[in-house]
Amino acid sequence: MTPDRDPSRIIGAAQARAAGAALAPGGHLADNLLAFTRLLRRTGLPLGPGEAIAGLEALTQVDIADRRQVHAALRAVMVHRREHFEIFDQAFQLFWRDPEAAAHAAAMALMDANKPKDEKAPPVSRRLAEAMQGDKPKPPKPAEEPPQHDMTFTVSERERLQQMDFEAMSAAEIAEAKQAIRRLTLPLDEQRTRRFRPDPFGPVADLRATVRESLRTGGEILDLERRRRVTRPPPLVALCDISGSMSRYAQILLHFLHAVANDRDRVHTFLFGTRLTNVTRQLRHRDPEVAFEMVSHIVPDWSGGTRIGESLALFNRLWGRRVLGQGAVVLLITDGLDREGAKGLAEATERLRGSCRRLIWLNPLLRFSGFQPKSQGIRAMLPHVDDFRPVHNLNSLRDLVATLSDPHAAQRGRMAA
Repeated sequence: MTPDRDPSRIIGAAQARAAGAALAPGGHLADNLLAFTRLLRRTGLPLGPGEAIAGLEALTQVDIADRRQVHAALRAVMVHRREHFEIFDQAFQLFWRDPEAAAHAAAMALMDANKPKDEKAPPVSRRLAEAMQGDKPKPPKPAEEPPQHDMTFTVSERERLQQMDFEAMSAAEIAEAKQAIRRLTLPLDEQRTRRFRPDPFGPVADLRATVRESLRTGGEILDLERRRRVTRPPPLVALCDISGSMSRYAQILLHFLHAVANDRDRVHTFLFGTRLTNVTRQLRHRDPEVAFEMVSHIVPDWSGGTRIGESLALFNRLWGRRVLGQGAVVLLITDGLDREGAKGLAEATERLRGSCRRLIWLNPLLRFSGFQPKSQGIRAMLPHVDDFRPVHNLNSLRDLVATLSDPHAAQRGRMAA
């Protein structure tokens, strides 16, 4: 067979001609790929100019007439996490097949809004429909004179959002609050462990390392090796009440717990209403919508009754030894309104306090200036906590972050209680 008749060379030359024609200045593939990248960014995928350039280069290496090769090439260079495969696959099928996909996506979103709750599309489909709907150009606004506002006695929207109660927020304000919560960091004060690490400026002399190093010089000690004790943040355990009286706050606080779980290790989250549910594994998913969808499938008692004493006793019996070691910090998020009264609540709270280093009770009822612990459950739990704090707006969450990063806050909180 002559080189001119080699099938592999003929196919390669045909692919190169097809790719060159598609990427020529007169073609539209580059513009379409850029629009596709913008669509994926609106759905939440972390893409930038580098992924768009890599996708354009990848298309020169495959047969663009083969839809499967194009799909595999773009997904290989543009998707970096396994949980984003489903979003990419649906966006690829919708974007590269129908030029009127934006109109169809808008109709899908409108139909989905009128469906019952149990028949609605999954979060991935809704996010893609909203992203495609964003492609529709907005009509230009009529030219008007800019209104004159007196800003002397007004406050900024950001400051107002920081002080607004979660229960009084609208849907748009809740969305802004969730974005602000995701940007919060939780620097827990680090605790000393029993492990050491080599450090040339450490305060402790390492005799074993010194002798081992002297073997290289015939037993003569030239330098004294030193070491320093290892410090690391303690485990964080969150016990969140999801009963009817706490449902609005629990929905927003779950975003805070999800951000913390994806920012640091050794974070354990439990939800309780009439029963206790461990959602630690579900909240480790990086995509918040997928994580909350997984949580909703395993939590059967959302917005139901409350059995705080029974739930804390079950946690102490099944999970206390597993997650409360090494100076763990416990966040108990509840309003203290137990349907069983104070039955077994004081004993369970006391045992929980004895198993951890700090027990911080976050209660949204403290937002009221005239709050008094009149409930039996609150009076039973209050003597056994280190700190009793409100959790009803963004400012209270920022104060919580400052408290957890202060190593002396536990002693001050317990003395005040």
